[in-house]
Amino acid sequence: MLIKNKDEKASISYKNKKFNFIEYYHRVIKSKDGKVLFDNLISLSLLQVAGYIFPLITIPYLSRVIGVDKFGEIAFASAIIAYFQTVSDWGFNYTATRDIAKNRDNKDKVSQIFSSVMWARLLLTVLSFIVLLILILIIPKFRETSALILITFCLIPGHIMFPEWLFQGLERMKYITILNIIAKAFFTIAVFVFIREKSDFILQPLFTSLGYIISGLIAMYFILIRWKIRFIKPSLVDIKTTIIKSTDVFINNIMPNLYNNFSVLLLGFFAGSVSNGKLDAGSKFVNIASSFNALLSRAFYPFLSRKINKHDLYAKISICIAIILSFILFLLAPFLIKVFFTAEFYDGIVVLRIMSISIPFLTLSNIYGTNYMIIEGYEKTLRNITVRSSLIGFVISIPLVYKFDYIGAAVTITLTRAILGIGIMYRGLKIRKDKLLL
Repeated sequence: MLIKNKDEKASISYKNKKFNFIEYYHRVIKSKDGKVLFDNLISLSLLQVAGYIFPLITIPYLSRVIGVDKFGEIAFASAIIAYFQTVSDWGFNYTATRDIAKNRDNKDKVSQIFSSVMWARLLLTVLSFIVLLILILIIPKFRETSALILITFCLIPGHIMFPEWLFQGLERMKYITILNIIAKAFFTIAVFVFIREKSDFILQPLFTSLGYIISGLIAMYFILIRWKIRFIKPSLVDIKTTIIKSTDVFINNIMPNLYNNFSVLLLGFFAGSVSNGKLDAGSKFVNIASSFNALLSRAFYPFLSRKINKHDLYAKISICIAIILSFILFLLAPFLIKVFFTAEFYDGIVVLRIMSISIPFLTLSNIYGTNYMIIEGYEKTLRNITVRSSLIGFVISIPLVYKFDYIGAAVTITLTRAILGIGIMYRGLKIRKDKLLL
């Protein structure tokens, strides 16, 4: 009889828990914050689906038309421009997003932040272009591919015109989704219409840039005309302050280039474009998969900027997704490379398997770095961890790439991401523990 009563109590307790969960779910969804977060997740999920579909359409076609060597040349140029794009971004994608999220109901403040960041990015882009021209003049390898490098640089003005950080801070993710799909659709159509032979490979980065420029023009219509956000000319002091405030985040963003893009550059110098093509083939699927958790991070970032106590929920979701994606890519690596690329890319299978291991570690960096330390004001702490980890990656990349070619590059990137992700997680958890004890 006692056992029966216990069973009954357990059953009642289970039902109550089930009911409470459902009740809590509905309460969250019906709340303003919950609805906005849910809408943002749906929007970014659609963006992610598009992010999968469009590359899967173009990659098989481009691999057959332009070949592994031209794939490698594009990857080499992209690695160079990645440094300048990081300079142009300067950390505003996080600091400006955070500031916009905290002041989203104050249109004057939003206009001030928007204008200061846009002018700062314009100034940094002009300076970056001058430096790039100097490097092209003095480095023979850069002169050989100068046309490709300069066309790839056009991606930066496109990104400036399309201020995703503003839409993210205002928690209007559906506009990011719509405009990104427009950019990707333009690129995809243009690829099939205009890229018909190997010599047309230079059009690939051009179409990517034009897609973002078109999306940027539409974005400016909504920002300036529909939402009445003013574009004002800030003082030089305001621009300087805006840049200085984001410097720690900039350092945190640019340091990974010491092992990510530097490995690609080393391959270009040591082994040539074919090796870069193999590395790029394997890393493409990792980048696509990683972008899902990156988008999840972006969806939660403005929400967590206001409600950091919900961080555990975000962490659990992100880690689970990252592990699943990593396992799927490792398992399906031979199938993916053989279906979407020609035989000359098949060495990319081992690259994909090695780099798939890095996805959970990249996710840890987002969870405890971007979406915790930056929000809580620990940019300097995050910067120091990133600098140390990136320097390790920089040092090991030289012998590994020189000795093991594209395999060495893949190992360098994966190993450094592991060191970085674990280091950030450890420090983030310690900060949170210390704050709870206060």
